[in-house]
Amino acid sequence: MERDTLSCCISDHEGFHGTIKNSPQDFVVVEIDTHGQLVNSPNVQEEHAKIPSQPSQAKRDDKLKQSKPDDTDILNQDCFDLNLILGPAMNEELEHFTNKMRANPNEMCEQEKSELSLGTYPDKHLRAVVHRAVRYNFPFLQTVTNQSEIRVREDPDFKELSSLASEGEAEEFFRFIDAKVPGTVFTFLPDDSKEHRTSVHHFVSRRFGKLVETKSFTDQQKTSITVRLRERSKQPKKRTIADCQEEEVTLYTAFTLRKENLETLEAISYMAAVLGVLPSDFTYAGIKDKRAITYQAMVVKKISSEQLLDKVSEFERRGMQISHVRPVSEPLKLGRLQGNHFDLVIRDLKPHGKHGLTELQQLVKEAMENVKNRGFVNYYGPQRFGSGSCVQADQIGLALLKEEMEASVKLFFTPEDGDDLQNKAKRHFLLTGNAKESLALMPAYKARERLMLRALHRYGSGQEGCIRGWLSLPHSMRVFYLHSYCSRVWNEAAIYRLQKLGFKAVQGDLVWAGSETGLKSSTEELNAPQVHVVTSEEEKNDVFSLDQVILPMPGNSVKYPENLLGQWYRDRLAQDGLGSCRFRVTPLKLNVPGCYRPLLAKPQNITYSLRTVEEPSLSITFDLDASCYATVCLGEIMKSNLS
Repeated sequence: MERDTLSCCISDHEGFHGTIKNSPQDFVVVEIDTHGQLVNSPNVQEEHAKIPSQPSQAKRDDKLKQSKPDDTDILNQDCFDLNLILGPAMNEELEHFTNKMRANPNEMCEQEKSELSLGTYPDKHLRAVVHRAVRYNFPFLQTVTNQSEIRVREDPDFKELSSLASEGEAEEFFRFIDAKVPGTVFTFLPDDSKEHRTSVHHFVSRRFGKLVETKSFTDQQKTSITVRLRERSKQPKKRTIADCQEEEVTLYTAFTLRKENLETLEAISYMAAVLGVLPSDFTYAGIKDKRAITYQAMVVKKISSEQLLDKVSEFERRGMQISHVRPVSEPLKLGRLQGNHFDLVIRDLKPHGKHGLTELQQLVKEAMENVKNRGFVNYYGPQRFGSGSCVQADQIGLALLKEEMEASVKLFFTPEDGDDLQNKAKRHFLLTGNAKESLALMPAYKARERLMLRALHRYGSGQEGCIRGWLSLPHSMRVFYLHSYCSRVWNEAAIYRLQKLGFKAVQGDLVWAGSETGLKSSTEELNAPQVHVVTSEEEKNDVFSLDQVILPMPGNSVKYPENLLGQWYRDRLAQDGLGSCRFRVTPLKLNVPGCYRPLLAKPQNITYSLRTVEEPSLSITFDLDASCYATVCLGEIMKSNLS
């Protein structure tokens, strides 16, 4: 984290120099669950045993309200890499089959283009994995099972829908149908022809009427069709043997993952390959640092406790350990945590300026007391933007908001310093534009890049092909880049707010409202009705304090401050060409409503121990709410660049 990017601090102590993350052991992170328990605590299983196996939706919602972060802070990367699931040879044969079928359908004889066998899969669960992965990568294919053999062929339903909508829309629609995620909605592009909309309504109702319902709506004089999953019938039905067998397959196993020097998604990809499931079968509350030892709760779908424990030795070879393994009734949700506990060591301590080591103890004490009592500016940390990357995520997000699809793809494939395979593949694509050759170079574990390259190979690298490329990635990944841009704007807004309006709540500021104290839990996401605008009388009487001030994350459903900061937001967005932005990227099915984030955050349960003999070091422990960054807290303490 460079100090010049986050230059406004809340306290005026002098701070000191130091380095963090000299080794993973110097940066230990442990999730705190919604019951206030550390997820590596022996009490975790006991606490979960007290939870009803199937809590009511109302109770689940109440718990989420207490722990939900201000936005999806985390990247939720699903991966359906057929190279891993089918093997390179079969995956290449499938690519050849689909390319020939799509590019030159008239040149294929009926036998050649009718079906392709993917081989036999005696295990029912593995067959399900293959079906899901093939359908995700090739929505225009139909997968069928003959005993234990899986065959693929062209899907006539996809072909029919493609004649009514674009192929890109058809692909996204069939992914939506296959996912069957409760509460989700699919929206077709605006269509001015009532007759054409009727044809789409009829197709969807005829083929998927038992699963979904359709409705037309008009927004700004443009009419679109929305498709919504029907609610499951509340009427009890007679259970069949097949129902019982399916229920046995659909089980959830919770565990605590300890990982060292691994990214969360990298760890998931490896565990998924070992267990024979998809990375999307894992759910978690948040992403954890790579250069650290981290403990986090996870849930895996369709894997029993015994199956998970059977793979412990393979996980350990990759720097992962699992504990607290137990059956549960549902997956985890993003943000379903109270916060994180940090156990950190800062090394190479030395005072700023001309101070000697004898004064270090007083400098550390002053810094720790200030942050303990006053907190820190709640900036988004560098990992939010892709720390260390040549092109950071917020730049990609800006290009997407401006619908500059080709530019966004080039940014996505901008290589970092290094000569490893993934950077060679990225350089090759930027130099040649050859997605097929770049795909061959890209390592199998780089799931996002491989999905993008596969789509670009199939549809080309023009505007439409780039749209298809982005649509090949999961929705959570696409929207992450937009959130990253909005986070960058939030950070800059926080600096401007403190520099121009000072360190007290002033007229026009937004504050939390709605509780007896006028405050809300710092981890609760706020909607517009809960936001109050400070009046001149309230400023005069110091009704609100700075730690009650919130700043909006840009979006289409937020209120902006009614003072200098509100105008700053408008000017800042206009500077990036977003003056009239509606924060929707229709071709990519993305919408950013925005939310609110507290200007300040405060560490809890903070303790520290200074060692001055031999090599000076400082050990610190503290707790932070979800979506707050330890590196930002340390920046306030040290008033120094962190390396």
